[in-house]
Parts: sequence; structure tokens; C-alpha cells
Amino acid sequence: QDYTWEDHGFSLINRLYPDVGQLLDEKFQVVYNLTYNTIAMHCGVDTSMLRRAIWNYVHCVFGIRYDDYDYGEVNQLLERSLKIYIKTVACYPEKTTKRMYAQFWRHFKHSEKVHINLLLLEARMQAALLYAL
Repeated sequence: QDYTWEDHGFSLINRLYPDVGQLLDEKFQVVYNLTYNTIAMHCGVDTSMLRRAIWNYVHCVFGIRYDDYDYGEVNQLLERSLKIYIKTVACYPEKTTKRMYAQFWRHFKHSEKVHINLLLLEARMQAALLYAL
């Protein structure tokens, strides 16, 4: 059975430390839903599949997999350089370099790259909390 934040982690942390679950959940939701519906020069794009692929890839790196998610989406949506960057930032942040940052999504705005960083760091925090709980 999947052990998820929504079904198990949220309620357990609220029992252990009241109100913290709500604050963490709001923080995760704000970052996960953060978008201005653009990718590079394309406007009006639904980025939810991309955001979900990044979130689930980070969880997958930490050994958390969901039965109801098609991980083929990860390979379709995330190019190799982005996957290497995500894994490095999530697992070995001290090894992240400016060159690595510059090499993924070269035609994208810095704000989009910063959003990717926020997304993967929050996903990493959620994965760590799931293990701790």
C-alpha cells in the first residue's frame, strides 16, 4: 500500500505536532501549483503534467513510487540533463554547479529554472518527511 503525504503523513504529523501539518501542506501546495502557464516562449501552457513528473521523479529517486502514476511520463517530459540536475540537487546539493544549472533548459527563463529548484526541494522535503514519519 502506498504511504502518501495526503493519506498518512499529513494526519500523523498533525497528531504529533498540531497545526504543523497544515502549514507544511500549504507550503507544498503553493510551490506545486506555482505557475504562470508559460514554458520558454510558449504562453497558455498547462504545466501540471511537467510539475507532477518532476515531483514524482524526486520521490522516485528517494525510493517512493506510486502505483497509480505512469512513470513513462517522466522519461517523456524530462530530458536527461534535467534528470541529472534534479538528482544532483536533491541528493548531493553540495555538488551542484553553475554549469549544471546553465546546461538544462537553455532557452528557458531563470524564473522557470528557479521554480524547478523550488519544486524539487519541496518534493525532497516531503519525501524526507514521509520516511521520518
